[in-house]
Amino acid sequence: MDLAIVALIVLLVFATVVAMVLVYRITKLRSVGTPCLLRRIPAAADAGWRHGVVQYDENSVSFYRLSSLRLGTTSTLLRQTTEICARRRPIGSEADILDGLVVLELEPGADGNGGAYELAMSQGAATAFQSWIEARQSARSQRRRA
Repeated sequence: MDLAIVALIVLLVFATVVAMVLVYRITKLRSVGTPCLLRRIPAAADAGWRHGVVQYDENSVSFYRLSSLRLGTTSTLLRQTTEICARRRPIGSEADILDGLVVLELEPGADGNGGAYELAMSQGAATAFQSWIEARQSARSQRRRA
């Protein structure tokens, strides 16, 4: 066989595997998560937004970027350190991609490393996120257990 044909076959197999991983990731995540957009701040007014889904567990919320080949979480926000400092509607050109969504600005440190984020999600998802944060155990309650 010619070397070019072998290289083409290897390339086609690789492309097929990448496509299958992307399709699996998108269908799996969309079925078990809450759709949202996330970005690290500071950022330009309409830059840095990443489409994905969040999945809640007891102590953290994990963000999975839809367009990533990474099998694991893209970002993790810790429940004990996550605080909402502002809630707003999309402004300027953000309204084109965030139409009908609410933007929640999180205090720096939500990821446990000092990172500041904004989450854009539907009104119902934003209310659920806020309830999840407010339902956490207080630091005082956790000290008593230790």
